[in-house]
Amino acid sequence: MSETDDLLLSEFQYDLPDERIARFPLPRRDASKLLVYRNGRISHERFSSLADLLPEASFLVFNNTKVIPARLYFTKPTGAIIELFLLNPFPNNLPISQAMETTGSAIWQGMIGNRKRWKQDESLQTTFPTSTGDVTLTAAWQNYETSVVRLSWQPIELTFAQLIQLAGEIPLPPYLKRDATDTDRDTYQTVYSTQEGAVAAPTAGLHFTPAIFDTLAEHGLEHDYLTLHVGAGTFQPIKTDNVRQHHMHTEQVVYTQQNLLNLLGHLGHIIAVGTTSMRALESLYWMGVKLLRNEPDPFSLDQQYAYQLPTDQQPKVDEALTAVLRYLTSTNKESVVAHTGIYITPGYRVRMCTGIITNFHQPGSTLILLIATLIGDEWKHIYKEALQNDYRFLSYGDSSLLLP
Repeated sequence: MSETDDLLLSEFQYDLPDERIARFPLPRRDASKLLVYRNGRISHERFSSLADLLPEASFLVFNNTKVIPARLYFTKPTGAIIELFLLNPFPNNLPISQAMETTGSAIWQGMIGNRKRWKQDESLQTTFPTSTGDVTLTAAWQNYETSVVRLSWQPIELTFAQLIQLAGEIPLPPYLKRDATDTDRDTYQTVYSTQEGAVAAPTAGLHFTPAIFDTLAEHGLEHDYLTLHVGAGTFQPIKTDNVRQHHMHTEQVVYTQQNLLNLLGHLGHIIAVGTTSMRALESLYWMGVKLLRNEPDPFSLDQQYAYQLPTDQQPKVDEALTAVLRYLTSTNKESVVAHTGIYITPGYRVRMCTGIITNFHQPGSTLILLIATLIGDEWKHIYKEALQNDYRFLSYGDSSLLLP
């Protein structure tokens, strides 16, 4: 299929009964089911057996982003409740790690619940007790039209990361249709999350435990971490009949020199842990292409770029990755902050990944499109098998290992 052909949304739908959505996690992370698709054949396993099921010399790439408590609530004197759902620091090219360390005040873009009750010239305020005294948070419009809000707080010594841990609520996916609980602060977070900034978890990683990492090491299987801060756009439904006309969201991603060295040393064996890791890995190839072609803004990738270059002008994977590594070493940078809007749909040729570990996704979503790109129409058979075998779906659901 050509990347210019229409792709109908109806081709990526399936019937997901509401009772199959896992609204809470299992008591043990690694106790989930694991559907294994390998060379066209399906088997049903347990996630705890993952190390035994991976191909020899597999190299796993994880996304170590950490979900922030991105929902903030303010109660007006009238009793009206305003919700501020933080999306990204402003301007959006500001490194999220830097934004998390700001003190005293910060500017963020967000989605506003009950927006019509918040006047343009009005400040909102909330005060809450902590073990070291009261904390007061104030919100005011920075730009009403673009939903940019200025936040300030006392005591000003608190970093933004510390503030939202005190004031915010974990933003569960809307399809769970329930309020977050205290336990979600732990369970809706991977055990290896370290880089604060996501508003949604890279849920394929929720199944991993220290014991799983131990068994991977015992099997001689190596891994690495990169950082893609998952945005709320991951839940944005496709509303166009032709899915190619969907506007893909952009997310911030961080690559390190060590990432490049590790990837170059394991080409042909890379397995992405989750769709966000796959997006980050495939984006890295195209950023290397832009560097090789001396194009402007090499570390900013829109949703169309990966479809524009004729096949005979596309460099090899090792050449593209080496270009990124050369850039980092020549500029004495240990890492680079990039932005990707890559839109992986059938017709795209996967460069970096030989397989993926991933959960079961919503019908008609960009995540289903990504899976269909990797394994073709077999995704329909896989999802039918999962439904017939009582798999749990979506963020807190079961897992799959897909090896085309």
